[in-house]
Amino acid sequence: MDLVFFGIQGSGKGTQAKRLAAEFGYDIFEAGGELRKIAASGSELGETVKSFIDVGKLVPFEIIMEVVKTAINARPKNQKILFDGIPRDDDQRKAFDQIMSDAGREFRGVQILLDPEEGVQRILGRAKAEGRKDDADETIIRRRMQTFQEKTMPVIEYYREQGTLSDVEGNGTVDEIYERIKKALGL
Repeated sequence: MDLVFFGIQGSGKGTQAKRLAAEFGYDIFEAGGELRKIAASGSELGETVKSFIDVGKLVPFEIIMEVVKTAINARPKNQKILFDGIPRDDDQRKAFDQIMSDAGREFRGVQILLDPEEGVQRILGRAKAEGRKDDADETIIRRRMQTFQEKTMPVIEYYREQGTLSDVEGNGTVDEIYERIKKALGL
């Protein structure tokens, strides 16, 4: 069964996704990384994606969903996928659900819960430790978190109402959180 990870910036989604991939053989689909990979592929879709990325514009919804569909169909049916960064809003959710249904793939959602203030501090600490300028602006971090609350929380609520989402406490050590995720998923 495939997984969809949700959580505010700083919740540790990427770290936990890598651990699950290593232990259980998940292939990670990270929306931004997948867009960059396709842009570099030289394909017709890649050239279209590249034309947006090169000028710093957001890739349109239809193209993002085409990238998702292409990525899913390019993987063997038995390859488990862990999605990180998609779906981000209700329109993406509807399209994602349809793509997954058409591909005959079932999935479960996991939300890593974290207090926004803790998330801000984690990101600022990471920016300082790793010299990441894109994560060093607290105003931008808070704006991203606000967007998450407005756009992505309705997606999470939808999956929760469907009984296909587990909430996992995101405070604690990386190992503690990982064990909670495995327990929530029955792994």
